[in-house]
Amino acid sequence: MKKPLEAPYDEPEWLFPYPAMNIGDSFFVPTMKPAYMTYIIDTTSKKYGIKMKVFTVTEKEVLGVRSWRIG
Repeated sequence: MKKPLEAPYDEPEWLFPYPAMNIGDSFFVPTMKPAYMTYIIDTTSKKYGIKMKVFTVTEKEVLGVRSWRIG
C-alpha cells in the first residue's frame, strides 16, 4: 500500500479579523495554497455573516491572498 504524499509545508492556524473589519477594510495572508486559503476565507466569513472578496496576489515578492470586506 502506497503512503499518501505529504505536503512539503503546512498552513498555520489563522485567526481572521472579521469582527473588527469595516466595509472596505482588507488583510493579506501569505500562503503557498491561494486557492485553499480563498476557500477558507469564503467559508469562515459566512459564519460571521460577512461578505469577502478574495484575490490571489504577490506583495513584496510574497505569494498570498488579499481579502476585502464588501458586505
